Amino acid sequence: MPKKIITSGAIISVLCIACGQPISSAETETASTPQEAPITRSAGDTNLQWGPCPDIFPSGCKIAVLHGDPAKPNADIFLEVEAGSRLTTHTHTSAERMILVAGELSVQYEGFAAQTLTPGDYAYGPAELPHKAECISDVPCTLFIAFENPVDAMQAESNFGE
Repeated sequence: MPKKIITSGAIISVLCIACGQPISSAETETASTPQEAPITRSAGDTNLQWGPCPDIFPSGCKIAVLHGDPAKPNADIFLEVEAGSRLTTHTHTSAERMILVAGELSVQYEGFAAQTLTPGDYAYGPAELPHKAECISDVPCTLFIAFENPVDAMQAESNFGE
């Protein structure tokens, strides 16, 4: 026998009928309306508000918040570094999910071989694992990063390969 899926709107309707309350379409629509409006962002968007990176990163490094609050869990950012820039060995308290948007970026995690990301490439970095990066292209590197925990970056005690 196939399973039936009951939506919250259907439950509200049944409860209202049982209590003798009128049902308005606004009440059932509200139950299925998302909490947030959808958004789109582009790295070239002139409305992005860019700010400085943490002090452990080179001058010229900048961050734009795309979604969320960087002081809270589940924030998305663009990180941009100038061509030839190196990001020193660092860690994050959060795992990070990354997609390179522009440039060519060499990324290496401690204990693993360096990987070169090109635009469209995805990379996952576990929380607390020391890593470093270098923008090896002639143009700035722009990286989309989704953080699970608040956005942070700490200088790593380990400076593997440096």
